[in-house]
Amino acid sequence: MVTHDLFALNRRLFLGRNAAGLGSIALSALGATAHANPVAHFAAKAKRVIFLYMSGGPSQFETFDNKPALVRHDGQPMPESVTQGQPIAQLQGRKLVCMAPQFKFERHGQSGQEISSVLPHIAKQADELCIIRSMHTDQINHDPAHTVMNTGTPLTGRPSLGSWVLYGLGSETHNLPGFIVLTSKAGRSPQPISARQWHSGFLPGQYQGVEFRSQGSPVLYLENPAGIDRPRQRDVVEAVATLNGLGTGQSDLEATTRTAQYEKAFRMQAAVPELTDFRDEPRHILDLYGTQGADGSFAANCLLARRLAERGVRFIQLYHRGWDHHNDLEMFMNVCAKATDQAAAALIQDLRQRGMLEDTLIVWSGEFGRTPMSQSGKGPQLGRDHHMRSFSLWMAGGGIRGGVTYGATDELGYHAAENPVHVHDLHATMLHLLGMDHRQLTYRAQGRDFRLTDVAGQVLHPLIG
Repeated sequence: MVTHDLFALNRRLFLGRNAAGLGSIALSALGATAHANPVAHFAAKAKRVIFLYMSGGPSQFETFDNKPALVRHDGQPMPESVTQGQPIAQLQGRKLVCMAPQFKFERHGQSGQEISSVLPHIAKQADELCIIRSMHTDQINHDPAHTVMNTGTPLTGRPSLGSWVLYGLGSETHNLPGFIVLTSKAGRSPQPISARQWHSGFLPGQYQGVEFRSQGSPVLYLENPAGIDRPRQRDVVEAVATLNGLGTGQSDLEATTRTAQYEKAFRMQAAVPELTDFRDEPRHILDLYGTQGADGSFAANCLLARRLAERGVRFIQLYHRGWDHHNDLEMFMNVCAKATDQAAAALIQDLRQRGMLEDTLIVWSGEFGRTPMSQSGKGPQLGRDHHMRSFSLWMAGGGIRGGVTYGATDELGYHAAENPVHVHDLHATMLHLLGMDHRQLTYRAQGRDFRLTDVAGQVLHPLIG
């Protein structure tokens, strides 16, 4: 007779030793199965989120926050009354000089939204956009600011926004992870992004994000090794499930989760190649996004995001690295805009024409903004430093009112002055659109109940259609 302890040990050995072909890395990070008890505090307006994350901090003064006063004061000292006692990243001890926007702003659409000429494609979608000009955050350097935007706190080890969403709602797909991350780069100093930005923290590991690689195999170790065909792999998965189901007399959550991940990985072996094969996309769609195929560009990732959304992926996050413009601002803004503008606008158009925009929330944002003061040299070499007191973002679809500009900065663009919006407020609003009350979406860990917005966050009801 086999004892429970011996059976559990042998089962774990079997699980550990039979990872060939699916890979322990793939198994431990394949994302969520459906939530057993999805949270539904009220009717949702959005079913899914596509977060276009402009990593590095795009300048609001060259995108969505026109400041005529900066033109008038260009080259003049920034008033000390504005900057005294304020946190500054790399401009400490330097003369703080106002810097005019480097691109012309014009009004677009019936709503008359002011958008920079560097973003001509997004400008054509002005009536779909809700532009927030009064964002602010808690951190002035990249990594902790990323952590605030992604987890609501600068402390490491907390669950990411996508993980909270997946924990609350579960996944609509059985063949793919419910939370997928895609990355691209073009611009100045494309700094790496830590995988902990999409980690599940203290939530169960099944809710963490899964990064799909831009080139080669999207998920490492997913293919079968030589000599292992699909029927053989199916036998392994079924054997694992059988062993786990034998009468041990008690539940083993770890083994059950691991078995579910084997099942998901097996299904992904068929789903992922079809997902990343763009040959079924018509030429006019490829031209709309500005891509020829799955080449790892932001354009290709936007098209892939639409395909993921169609297949039920709940939270899709696209990181584009290269927005850290401390110098040569005009040149690098053109580089980043060329890489991202057309595809971001195409995503809105494509979802709209498929009837998916109304229940897909798109968010475009970096981790913070840039200073109204100049940095690094003269003329075309000028850049802008990190800035946490104000920045801009836009949202579209998913129940958000289009053609709206919300909030404002002060005359020189330093502080969020009218209807300031903290990252907690953004998170609370996103959860609300997904049908969840941010105050009730909690998880008990370390002796207390945690939530994404901690003890803060206000839903931005004026932005909801």
